[in-house]
Amino acid sequence: MDKLASMLPKYEIVLSMHGVGKSLGPQLIAEIGDVTRFKKRNALSAFAGVDPSVNQSGSFETLHNRTTKHGSPILRKTLFMVMSVLLQTSPEDDAVYQFLDKKRSEGKPYYVYMTAGANKFLRIYYSKIKSQPS
Repeated sequence: MDKLASMLPKYEIVLSMHGVGKSLGPQLIAEIGDVTRFKKRNALSAFAGVDPSVNQSGSFETLHNRTTKHGSPILRKTLFMVMSVLLQTSPEDDAVYQFLDKKRSEGKPYYVYMTAGANKFLRIYYSKIKSQPS
C-alpha cells in the first residue's frame, strides 16, 4: 500500500503531519480519497463521522450532542490511531496535540477529546491538501 501511495502527489504532505507514518498515511489517503470532492472542510468531518450532531427544535437546543458516526468506521478508527500516536509521542509543536492536551486538561472524557482531535486533524489535513497546487 505504501509503494502505491508514494506515487501520489499528496503522499509527502500527509506523511509530514505528526502522528502519520508509512502505515497510517496510505490508510488515510485511501479512506478519504480525493479531497476536492468535498466542497467544505466540514463535509470531510461529516464524511468521517466525527462531527457533532444537531438536536434542536424551536427554541430548544441541547448542550451535549453526540457524534453523528455517519460515514466510514475504518476512517474513524484510522483517525483514532493517529490521535493515539500523537498522545504517545507528545509533539509539543503540533497544533492537534496541543488541542488534545488542552481538552484532556479540561477534564473532557476520552471519547470527547479524541473525536475533537480527529475533527481538528481533518480540518488541517483538508487545508494542506487543498492548498497544494494540482
